[in-house]
Amino acid sequence: MIITGDDPEYIAFVKARLRDQFLMTDLGPLRYFLGIEVSSTSDGFYISQEKYIQDLLARASLGDERTVETPMELNIKLQLTDGDPLSDPTRYRHLVGSLVYLAVTRPDISYPVHILSQFVSAPTTVHYSHLLRVLRYLCGTITRRLFFPRSSSLQLQCYLDATWASDPSDRRSLSAYCVFLGGSLIAWKTKKQTAVSRSSVEAELRAMSLLTAEVTWLRWLLADFGVSITTPSLVLFDSTGAISVARDLVKHELTKHIGVDAFYTRAQV
Repeated sequence: MIITGDDPEYIAFVKARLRDQFLMTDLGPLRYFLGIEVSSTSDGFYISQEKYIQDLLARASLGDERTVETPMELNIKLQLTDGDPLSDPTRYRHLVGSLVYLAVTRPDISYPVHILSQFVSAPTTVHYSHLLRVLRYLCGTITRRLFFPRSSSLQLQCYLDATWASDPSDRRSLSAYCVFLGGSLIAWKTKKQTAVSRSSVEAELRAMSLLTAEVTWLRWLLADFGVSITTPSLVLFDSTGAISVARDLVKHELTKHIGVDAFYTRAQV
């Protein structure tokens, strides 16, 4: 259990009441929790999973210490029929499952983990080779950490992008975003869209709607924490078409089949 707050006296009171009801041990300041390492400095907090990665690489038994610069090759289009089926897919599933948890503190592997997790039901030799590439990337970047500065603004700033018809198996698009609170990265996601988009603008508008929902929830959450956000949250996006539709719903021909996403985004703006 992690207990946090800005009132040390009340935290001590809560821990005393818990000790009265349950058998518990106070481990002191947070340093390690469920594989996540937390270190505190005068400038802020660092969060990492270095030991978790070491254990993962030991279980993977790579056989050498070769490293790569990127977790996945550029413009790779993996399919279910690539390569020969693995005789025992258990190892692949185990490693991908471990990477899913590792992505909690490593946004740089979010995209390849999303891709590789789509093949856990029937992985092939090609899929496994790309999985090994992610592990070699982690071997060379094991010390990377997320930093949360103590002195930072409490304004949300978001970055958004989308692919169009990027999955060769079903031609669905991908949405991807990351959200910063001041200088702290607090949320990120790569997710396949639920429907096939007929244009790149449609795919980007669906991605915009996904991020809009996330930002709306984060603003509510910050309000519950007593953080007053009076200014709009900035969403940075490079799609002039999607931005135009979000601003002007008169473009009926472009939005009549995705009106819910368009109207929701516009309402939040």
